[in-house]
Amino acid sequence: MQRFEIIKMIGEDFLTQNIEAGEYSYVVEAGSKAKLEQCLGREVKHFKLDIRFEDEDFVILVETKQNFVEADIEQLKEYLEEERVLHSDKKIICILANTKNDKIKVWKSFIDDSHFLPDETVLDTMEHYKSLFYLNKQNDRERVLKNTYALNELLHKKDIAEVLRSQFVGTVLLHIKDLLKRLGATRIDEELKKKVNEFFELKSEKEIIAGIENTLTELLDGSDNKSKKVELLQNSVLKNQKVRALKKKDWIEIIDSILMDIYKYIDTNSSEGQDILNLFFIAFNKYTGKADKNQAFTPDHITEFMCRLTEVDCTKVVLDGTCGSASFLVQAMVKELADCRNGRTEEQAKVLQQKVKEDNIYGIEVEEKAFGLSVTNMLIHGDGNSNIKLGSCFDHKEFIKKADPNIILMNPPYNAKPIGIPASYKAEWGNAKDGKEDPTKGLVFVHYFSDVIKELNAERIRKGEQPKLVKLAVLLPLACAIGTGSLITKEKETLLEDNTLEAVFSLPGEMFYPGASVCACCMLFTLGQPHVKPDGTTRSTFFGYCKDDGFVKKKNLGRVEQFVKDDKGNFTISKWRQIEDEWLDLFERKAVVDGKSAVEKVNADDEWLCEAYMKTDYTKLTADDFQRTLNNYLSYLVKEGNVYENNGGV
Repeated sequence: MQRFEIIKMIGEDFLTQNIEAGEYSYVVEAGSKAKLEQCLGREVKHFKLDIRFEDEDFVILVETKQNFVEADIEQLKEYLEEERVLHSDKKIICILANTKNDKIKVWKSFIDDSHFLPDETVLDTMEHYKSLFYLNKQNDRERVLKNTYALNELLHKKDIAEVLRSQFVGTVLLHIKDLLKRLGATRIDEELKKKVNEFFELKSEKEIIAGIENTLTELLDGSDNKSKKVELLQNSVLKNQKVRALKKKDWIEIIDSILMDIYKYIDTNSSEGQDILNLFFIAFNKYTGKADKNQAFTPDHITEFMCRLTEVDCTKVVLDGTCGSASFLVQAMVKELADCRNGRTEEQAKVLQQKVKEDNIYGIEVEEKAFGLSVTNMLIHGDGNSNIKLGSCFDHKEFIKKADPNIILMNPPYNAKPIGIPASYKAEWGNAKDGKEDPTKGLVFVHYFSDVIKELNAERIRKGEQPKLVKLAVLLPLACAIGTGSLITKEKETLLEDNTLEAVFSLPGEMFYPGASVCACCMLFTLGQPHVKPDGTTRSTFFGYCKDDGFVKKKNLGRVEQFVKDDKGNFTISKWRQIEDEWLDLFERKAVVDGKSAVEKVNADDEWLCEAYMKTDYTKLTADDFQRTLNNYLSYLVKEGNVYENNGGV
């Protein structure tokens, strides 16, 4: 980008120059080189900045190069240091910009890794860069997790029922966000806390609840079925006896905790912050909000993996037909909104982001409590007009067809009651159709969505249009992959007639901890493309052994992400991110690696798990592994009563 284009974009009215060629000299500003060096306490090497902009207490420093290199960062650092000693009260944005192309690097306040802004890939306006300082927050995932536990304990002391807490904190957070916006808050600190406390001190308990209700009503303005959503949120939270029993001091204590211990450490304008916000919200509903405790809420990092697996971007329509608390939909929306910013200015991104919210995210949830959670979850992520329907996906075929999804993400109920499943899908179930649980363990939901896409494609063909391929990623219990029962085998056979089984990933055994104990796998289908090619040959399926996701169990925190050291010895590199990248890379290349992956041609009678085909990598086995296996086997034998301990031996 040329110099005149940079100036025009950021704003000519803000350009400051004090020497010829439009540059800005810190020597001239200081009065002499000697005075500048005296202020710095050292000799000056660089002092002529290419372009400087100023608007009140905001400054933007731009250094241009044909193709900048790492060494140029040190030069920009020197300009920043000079700016600080001469104008100590300024909020500063630093930019390296290429003149041969549009590549830029942007830092806020300081030039180091922690202040680098990776989302800033396109030059923008002064107003945009000023907005980066509004409501100044930082992302601190571990602190949020720890403070979430403390908040949970506080709610327990206030006698807020566990099943209610996620919905409760979500609605209170929405009210806090709305209040901060009204107050024009730019920083979360003790001064803001005092201001917020003073605001609520003037309110009665009834007025506090009425204020939350007003916030929800305004946020849902224009939403589909607004009155029903407001009614559900009222019944779930605001009319709850324990909530109405809270005293003013209780409200202020809870609000202070959410504001100062949680929201302060989540930058909701960043993709990472949106992820942490979702993590905070779902932390309260590990196993609440669903009628069946075996129906666990999907861990945030697994929803993110499945979004990457299906290549979610701002051009894709995403549907979850059993959306629960909307974790998949939120993750997809976060991905799409972030993609909207790629190569676009803030103004351009906002237009596209609004389109994403209106047209790209669809969900269905049958349980009212979980539906209320999904509405709240979408609201706290900035989408008040979400396309989420209350009801069974089997009753909303036209809604699904109207959505016309490119991607379907699902974690269907594994033990759904057969009474809620259409008769046409139970024709061969025998007595199981009147039983307590779905004998297909969730495969019937995949079958149903396959049929809907098949109908859509038939309609396209009748109109002379090309049929559409849809990616479907679903979490299912291992029984669906290894089950040899006739009903499961029949479902697998039916699915392969019209769709391709692209991949199956064996997932960690304790993935849903501390919720359900079911072991799950992730299956990826391409709907609309038969598994058997027209020439009669079978398409290959990738199998991944993904039992280690880099998470470990921690007391009071559940399963938490681990970090490894970077080159500087700091624990900043996500172990999960490395593992996830490897999973996706192996799948993309369909690479076969001993102990990690396999590629096979399978049919409905085969096992759909990596363990059945993967070769063991014996080079990684140690004597400790051998001893551990023997000990586990011995413990099993003792437990079963097959052997008895005798004088320290067996």
